[in-house]
Amino acid sequence: MRQKYIISQEGTKQEFKIREYAIIDKNLRNVASSMLRQEDYEFLCEETYSHDRIERSVSQGRDALVDTLRTPNLFPIRPYVVKIAESVMVLFDSAEDQSVELFFDDTDLVASH
Repeated sequence: MRQKYIISQEGTKQEFKIREYAIIDKNLRNVASSMLRQEDYEFLCEETYSHDRIERSVSQGRDALVDTLRTPNLFPIRPYVVKIAESVMVLFDSAEDQSVELFFDDTDLVASH
């Protein structure tokens, strides 16, 4: 499955949001990832985290942040959630409103083993 996560730090409350999208349409299976458009991705989930909660987790290390980011609704596999956590840490260190898009393709995991 091909997935996209949009991680953003926004607003005066400095909330962190993670939005999860995935390619669900089987007709897009053979379309190169670089050819996919935003409208090809289906929205799956959004989680919002307070700045304070992220700050506490970051201060305890990446594994603590991974535990915080995983919820009953958002539970990416370990390689993905580690990359998400690393991106949240970069955004946390930034003073501006920013966002990051991460793309994952499960076939990359199979090909590397």
